Amino acid sequence: MDKIHVIRNEDIEQVLIGVPEDHKHLRICVKLKNESAFIFQEATIANILRAYITIKTDPNVRAKELKMKALTAEQQKEGYAVHQLLETSREDKEIEKELSELLKESKLLS
Repeated sequence: MDKIHVIRNEDIEQVLIGVPEDHKHLRICVKLKNESAFIFQEATIANILRAYITIKTDPNVRAKELKMKALTAEQQKEGYAVHQLLETSREDKEIEKELSELLKESKLLS
């Protein structure tokens, strides 16, 4: 990865959460002080939150990996997107090691 940045609370200017006009699902926009912005779809945030809550509430789970998978028509549930972030079976220790390595390569946002 070319650019790995750590986004701290103090790097964030504003967060907007809501359903935009002519949309059905939430969007979360994170505006940074460096004038960058990230807009996340509801499904992305929901998947991240589920993994986060599992890690914070289950004493036996220390890490999770989510990977994008395009579902077939048979796998897709009605009303759900084709592209889903799904949990992998990767071991906690492997994920923690990768996170540590990424942090070593990262820069603080300026």
